[in-house]
Amino acid sequence: MQIKDVLLAPGSGAFFYDDQAAIRAGASQDGFIYLGEPLTSGFTSIRVPASSLSIGLVLVDDTVVWGDMMSVQYSGAGGRDPVFDIKQISDLTARVMVPRLIDVDTSRYLDACTKVFEPFERGRLPLALEYGVSQALLRAAAYLQRTTMAEVICAEFDLPLPTRRVPIYCQSGDARETNVDKMILRSVDVLPHGLVNSRRQFGVNGQTFVEFVKSVAARTRVIGRPGYQPVLHFDVYGWIGQEFGLGPQRIADFICKVADAVPGFLLNIESPADFGSTKAQVENYAEIVSILDNRGSSARVVVDERCNTLEDIRVFAEAKGAHFVQIKTPDVGSIADTARAVLICKANQIGAYVGGSCTETDLSAQASVHVSVATQADMMLAKPGMGVDEAYSIVGNEQNRLLAMLNRRRNKNENVG
Repeated sequence: MQIKDVLLAPGSGAFFYDDQAAIRAGASQDGFIYLGEPLTSGFTSIRVPASSLSIGLVLVDDTVVWGDMMSVQYSGAGGRDPVFDIKQISDLTARVMVPRLIDVDTSRYLDACTKVFEPFERGRLPLALEYGVSQALLRAAAYLQRTTMAEVICAEFDLPLPTRRVPIYCQSGDARETNVDKMILRSVDVLPHGLVNSRRQFGVNGQTFVEFVKSVAARTRVIGRPGYQPVLHFDVYGWIGQEFGLGPQRIADFICKVADAVPGFLLNIESPADFGSTKAQVENYAEIVSILDNRGSSARVVVDERCNTLEDIRVFAEAKGAHFVQIKTPDVGSIADTARAVLICKANQIGAYVGGSCTETDLSAQASVHVSVATQADMMLAKPGMGVDEAYSIVGNEQNRLLAMLNRRRNKNENVG
């Protein structure tokens, strides 16, 4: 079945785009906004409402399938694409993408992605555009084949039908204490992110951060169900490196100190430092990983910044430049590349975390669930938004519905066999 028309609908992401450089430089907060001038190109203020662009593919039977384009919260930072410009992306989609989509064969998912994502003006299309279009193409293939999106991914990559539930990771936003309690009451698998993105949150010598980690661990024992033992995962936005310098030994020493403060818990530290380039990030993260492994530490390093595209992920995985890679879906581009990224991580025995951003939408979150489950990622982000309840509901319910459908399909096939 082919595409006979394309619809575009402007929309909103579930949170805000933030200028990380300005926040890192010390911009103060006034209520929900940040004061001062933005430092990153494309930002009109330090915090701006996230926008999105929905693309609807009208199939020949008049069915419309949708995907959503957007960029991540900290656009333009760490080698990422610039902040989402809905007018620019709309114009480019109408001018370049629509002619490529018309009459494409939507039944062959990877072939369709290859065809429509060919280079434009000797360069790659904006990753946000790839992300949204690839979601819509995946939904089209699932509709035509009368299957789930997960089954399309399994068929295209020759994977068995999955049986395992993928652990869900929630992020707290600024409302740390309230949202940590929500996560614990819901028995979330991995928590709380913590949004440790400023000197105030990290503290002198990281002491504020250490106390926060200890408080989260203690709170799980106070209000969590008996036996509840989540993985503790904190994103520190490079602040260990900023506070202690960029020496891998000092960074590893501090990570070990944090892990020792919460015995019995697995600890993930995301983005401990930003070394300024992908090459430097890979080399130094690999050294930090080696130090932690040699010490037998329970702490694990998660890479985010400087590890954006599929090729970046391949380099980190092959170099053992992290214990976990965050596959930040809008930064990877085509959601088919998210599937490839998970498989690359697994082949190199590196943890695959299908992440993304609070700025995403319900549609992009649901598509991410199908890719995560199909490839059996090690964990996936509850998204979009920063409210915990909504994101956990969207991702958790989609996963449960999907597993119920896959289980029925498996039982049906066994009975036929």
